[in-house]
Amino acid sequence: MAPIRDKFTIHSKAIVCQDVELKGDITIGSGTIVHPKATIFAVAGPIVIGSGCIIEESAIIVNRRKEVMRIGDDNLFEIGCRIEAPSIGFFNTFSTRSRVHHTVRISSFCVIGANCVLAPADDDTLSDYTVVYGPSAERRTWTGKGKIQEADLRRKHAEYLREMLPKFNRLRRGDGT
Repeated sequence: MAPIRDKFTIHSKAIVCQDVELKGDITIGSGTIVHPKATIFAVAGPIVIGSGCIIEESAIIVNRRKEVMRIGDDNLFEIGCRIEAPSIGFFNTFSTRSRVHHTVRISSFCVIGANCVLAPADDDTLSDYTVVYGPSAERRTWTGKGKIQEADLRRKHAEYLREMLPKFNRLRRGDGT
């Protein structure tokens, strides 16, 4: 099998720092922000990242499957998380140092807590509004209360990053440079 050639498609309104490790076929949508030291590896199949996502430093996103890894809009990948889920819906939060195995599909409005590891042996799908928390990765369902405030806070966070990151970091353009 021939290795996947590096091909980056970065929307003109995305902010991707130069110091980001990209490998494989990767598409980054409008308004998505990728901090320095983040890693995005399309090992077996392509990765398509939607708009308005925030990928913080040391976050690792890997696609080990041949199918396209689709990441929806407005997802937050916090510092040091490692995500290999083959599909991710909208408005999810992957907290600091959380890990999601390639056997888990994530719906929308889910929260994976800090240091939580989701690694089932068989394929699994997290339903909308699932919260994973604690050392044994327990699950509960969120009512959705406060999601408008959370969206406003995330929008403010993105505005701040759009203003500040280019001041202190060189940015990457969509042509792979």
